[in-house]
Amino acid sequence: MNFKNIQLLSELIEQKNTGSPADLAKKLAVSERMIYKYLDILKEEFNAPIDYCRKKQSYFFTEEGELDLRWKDIQQ
Repeated sequence: MNFKNIQLLSELIEQKNTGSPADLAKKLAVSERMIYKYLDILKEEFNAPIDYCRKKQSYFFTEEGELDLRWKDIQQ
């Protein structure tokens, strides 16, 4: 599993700029099947509320929120 691709996927979803699953697979240089696996990971493991708009041909988050897979230093 490529966490950089999952982070990029999350950013594209946030921007509502994923395109169709086939387009998204090309953007991330993976198979369409892998796109569905990444989406399942985001939905199931991170509880990300993701849906797809056929009219706009893009995935989007159905609720306000943020997914961050980067290390954040919380020193006080």
